[in-house]
Amino acid sequence: MTFNSDRPIYLQMADRLCDEILTGTYKADDRIPSVREYAVMLGVNTNTAVKTYEQLAQESIIYNRRGLGYFVAGGAKEQIMKVRRQAFMEERLPELFRQMQLLGISIESVTEAYKNLNTLR
Repeated sequence: MTFNSDRPIYLQMADRLCDEILTGTYKADDRIPSVREYAVMLGVNTNTAVKTYEQLAQESIIYNRRGLGYFVAGGAKEQIMKVRRQAFMEERLPELFRQMQLLGISIESVTEAYKNLNTLR
């Protein structure tokens, strides 16, 4: 995984694991890689992976079964979607609308482009 410098690595790792939950790689009550396995998989220090897992556990995305490892919490996918939707609406959408206004792009042209994009898939 290639990390960028504008966000802490442990948060980028958390985002990746959340992406994997959203795409169905891991479902509710599925075991996820151990802290060590995930650290090796992504080429980071184990302490960074520990911080990632602690963050996700604090957000109730994953939970620990003592001696068995970490598992995806029930409702994790919905929780991730709720948080990301809110962030999108509050952080990304205002900038998108600002750029649309500056460039004279109508909502109708965006809707049409979105429809065309979806028909290509």
